[in-house]
Amino acid sequence: MSKYHIDQTDQKILSFLVKNARMPFLEIARECGVSGAAIHQRVKRLEAAGVITGSRLLVKPQALGLNICAFMSISLSEADKYNEVVECLKKIPEVVECHFVTGKYALLVKIYCFDNDHLMEVLLNTIQKIPYILATDTMIALDEAIDRQVWVKDYENTTFSNGKEE
Repeated sequence: MSKYHIDQTDQKILSFLVKNARMPFLEIARECGVSGAAIHQRVKRLEAAGVITGSRLLVKPQALGLNICAFMSISLSEADKYNEVVECLKKIPEVVECHFVTGKYALLVKIYCFDNDHLMEVLLNTIQKIPYILATDTMIALDEAIDRQVWVKDYENTTFSNGKEE
């Protein structure tokens, strides 16, 4: 497995980019005490190693009228049908996240809808009609108390394994 050692400069770069992916490399360079070219090269290496998997523009769902955020736990009638169910869920635009989880349920999905009627429509006429879905348990989020990217901690020795063979 290929490994990439993340040093303190990489950690600083990541902490700045997590807070603001559009932060200019020259500004990061000044904060890190290195050249802009060095930051550019390090970011390219972090991307090549799979530590950074991209950057994206985030849109607040409420700005689009998506005022209901719900989390749905899903039980499957046959555990080995996980991939088929996930493929069906990928086709539902309201589903923005899907996790295979441990515990009572097999899947945990995050859904954004315009209102409760829209959520009920998605639940009853779309998700519950997917083959192999045995049961669902839906929770509506009343508030999003924390919304942040992964925390970049200052570890003395951090090595990232990207899963590729050396």
